[in-house]
Amino acid sequence: MRRSLVGAIACITITAPALVVIAPAQAAVPAQWQNCTTVNKRLPHGVGRANARDKTSGTPVTNFRRDTALYNTAVRANGGLDRDKDGIACEKA
Repeated sequence: MRRSLVGAIACITITAPALVVIAPAQAAVPAQWQNCTTVNKRLPHGVGRANARDKTSGTPVTNFRRDTALYNTAVRANGGLDRDKDGIACEKA
């Protein structure tokens, strides 16, 4: 009886900290990269890598801002901005 009680206490002591660990809060996305609506207010046709080409079955967007550093910042902050993974975030004709 005593041995099982000691074992149970040891088990609780070891696992209790794991149960108390709080999931780390997700880093807040900067306001300028929240969604494509806010991005398109600043950059009406989106932002893309310097050598990016729009993947589309229709007329491709060609008048987006070509700035690789800015594109990388945008996608790092919010990966959903370039859903089609063509190197252009928030492209709009």
